[in-house]
Amino acid sequence: MSAIKTISPFEVDNKLKENKQLNIIDVREDDEVRNGMIPGAKHIALGTIPERLNELDHSTEYIMVCRSGKRSEKACEYLQQQGFNVTNMSGGMMLWQGEVQ
Repeated sequence: MSAIKTISPFEVDNKLKENKQLNIIDVREDDEVRNGMIPGAKHIALGTIPERLNELDHSTEYIMVCRSGKRSEKACEYLQQQGFNVTNMSGGMMLWQGEVQ
């Protein structure tokens, strides 16, 4: 299996500030996302990803996010095995300095 691509929270924030179109999936639990998500992110809790694969597109690149980067890495491993183009935001929301919604 190929290595998981990573992107830093700083890089994600910069791309958003440049109005780049990003497809961010937040895999944290419901109670965690209530405290704020990256603007424009879609919430799909890690445990629900297999049953929600139909909401994702194989031709789209996704940036996976969680609190620390560990669960989003697991999500990346799973989605990569399913043929999706995914990147893990290393350090997760703990290192996020940008806006939240």
